[in-house]
Amino acid sequence: MLNGEGAVQTLPAAEVAPAAVHVLRAAGISLVVDLAGGMPRVLHWGADLGDVDERATKALRATSVPAVLNNSPDVPRVFSVWPTEQDGWAGTPAQAGHRGGTATTPRPRLVKADVESAHDGGGSIRLRFDDDVAGTRARLTYRLDAAGVLSVDLSVENPSDAASAYLVDGLRALVPLPDRAAELLDFTGKWCRERAPQRLPFSFGTHARRARRGKPGHDAPFLLVAGTPAFGFAHGELWGVHLAWSGDGEYLAERLPEGAGAQSRVIGAGELLRSGEVVLQPGERYDAPTVLFTWSDRGLDGLSARFHRRLRARRGHPRAPRPLVLNTWEAVYFDHDLERLVEIADRAAEVGVERIVLDDGWFRGRRDASAGLGDWLVDERVWPDGLGPFVAAVRDRGMQFGLWFEPEMISPDSDLARDHPDWVLAPGQGAGATARNQHVLDIANPDAYALVLERISALVAEYDIDYLKWDHNRDLVEPVALRDGGDRPLVHDQTLALYRLLDELRARHPRLEIETCSGGGGRVDLGILERTDRVWASDCNDPVERARIERWTRLLVPPELIGSHLGAHRSHTTSRETDLSFRLAVALTAHAGIETDLTVSSPDDLRTITAWAALYRELRELIHTGDVVNADLADDAAMLTGIVAPGGERALFTWTRLATSPDGQSGRVRFPGLDPRAHYRLRVRAELGATSRHEVSDPDWMRLAVDGGIELPGAVLAVAGVPLPTLNPQQALLFDVERLA
Repeated sequence: MLNGEGAVQTLPAAEVAPAAVHVLRAAGISLVVDLAGGMPRVLHWGADLGDVDERATKALRATSVPAVLNNSPDVPRVFSVWPTEQDGWAGTPAQAGHRGGTATTPRPRLVKADVESAHDGGGSIRLRFDDDVAGTRARLTYRLDAAGVLSVDLSVENPSDAASAYLVDGLRALVPLPDRAAELLDFTGKWCRERAPQRLPFSFGTHARRARRGKPGHDAPFLLVAGTPAFGFAHGELWGVHLAWSGDGEYLAERLPEGAGAQSRVIGAGELLRSGEVVLQPGERYDAPTVLFTWSDRGLDGLSARFHRRLRARRGHPRAPRPLVLNTWEAVYFDHDLERLVEIADRAAEVGVERIVLDDGWFRGRRDASAGLGDWLVDERVWPDGLGPFVAAVRDRGMQFGLWFEPEMISPDSDLARDHPDWVLAPGQGAGATARNQHVLDIANPDAYALVLERISALVAEYDIDYLKWDHNRDLVEPVALRDGGDRPLVHDQTLALYRLLDELRARHPRLEIETCSGGGGRVDLGILERTDRVWASDCNDPVERARIERWTRLLVPPELIGSHLGAHRSHTTSRETDLSFRLAVALTAHAGIETDLTVSSPDDLRTITAWAALYRELRELIHTGDVVNADLADDAAMLTGIVAPGGERALFTWTRLATSPDGQSGRVRFPGLDPRAHYRLRVRAELGATSRHEVSDPDWMRLAVDGGIELPGAVLAVAGVPLPTLNPQQALLFDVERLA
């Protein structure tokens, strides 16, 4: 039973019968769900099957029943959309919970299905279940969007006539995969080294990654990808999953000897709930965070393109040119002095900065990192006339003004902590050790929430602030507080309170932009990005580290939502020294900014930075709308990364070397994302200054590219490839590519 275009079909339980197979199609992907036979099953998710007629439907269903194995249940095992032990699934269940130690074996049964197709491709399948064993009701919704991203939303409800509470221990979205998904990729990391990739075989058992820090964390899995062996940026068939949630979470890849129904293995994700965190009283419902899945048959760049297209289609996605930012942190730290800051604003305006963000140190008692968090009042000793004179200086120079906050934290040495010690998120026995000299503020407490909201909102209104940098610098350890007579875990409630806080500020101040920062890149997820306009990918402005971090951040987040700043010659976080040209090249291909003291820059450096700022303004429409592509190279210390305009008429490629090369020269390197049938003019952009080579001379064709441009067929650039210069470590070249025909 297939839907017509735009049709909505509701199927009561009695009508969920033999022909109830539904297909959602979009962007080269098909999702096929069979609603018959007891529990719904995913018959196919991946490459588009085309128009699935009745014959194909019967074939899919007929081939979906696995063998009955030795020493197994006497009926074929089923891997349903809500996997349970009842159907023979011995892996991680979709639902885990109980009623005081009973009702632990859910047996959901489908009672209603609504199916709707969308005019631009995709659509939704909404399923409702009753469960006579667990005594719950549940909902599951599949939505396939125009980009080919499949979102899965689950909820479980304790009916109002239930006799007892139901404790939810887990609710996970799980989908089956074929056996050719034989390799896994996810991410780990630490502060200033976020999103470090790790690969491993898709082995038997459970590969589980759990983020138990009260946020995704610097070591967050970020994105779990299963794919065909040795997949790369431009090749391989892949299935990926991302949890769009800013609290605790878990990702899993699971493979059992008996498989998963007719498929071989499973991936999924869900919120990682702490014991007793979600207790549903009669009439209450738990809505699990959205889990996003997508598929690609053209490698990691294919997955990336789908996520980027989804984000760019949002109603609230930034459309205006992304202003060049200057953040004051690494220039002045806590040393706030109006005269010095105005001098920085002068230099910023001269080089072309469009927004200045005053970072940490402006509020009461905040002379270092040991005090003041929670007291969101301007420090009169440092700013006797308030922030007004500096805000006026910034605006008089034609720039926007932004301000730093860390609203979810509280310093023990603060008026707020002294007045409200019970607002610290901590056990009743007392808070444990501080981290970064701070505790966590219980913003799920309505009074604490209201104070933070009003203090921030008042400052935004008073100074007509354009932009907030919203920081979150520590993990949540023992995240419990007094509720209902005892310590209750509150990561879930704390995360929802954060979302409400951001939503309310945006509602009160519609022009306000917000950047999410969490000790750098400790909270980069698509849940927080539903409410913010930019992520700070890392506190590390060292371009060597930053190039790697941003390469993998772009797998999920498009460049216009990633803040990337020019740092000092000697990195504040690694002490590595790098050339100005390299630092500028790395910061260019995102939402660019500056985080160094321009008042100590030489006149030559200021001229180069000014030229870079003009280049950013020239290229930002391309950078912030184009498709990100990456060349698959044998040398891990080299990167060729491109951004190709949606119509393919222009592209910007960055050829980067991070460490010495094992080979004397590159050989022919393909430029991905270009049309082999087209012709292009390629030129080196020299505005950023000289790039050091490890060679006597460039490949001969480069002479024309440096002198003004060379015309090359797309077949040579994209298929045969061209030899590229051998750069010295920590160097980069920019190639501007324009299509001629």
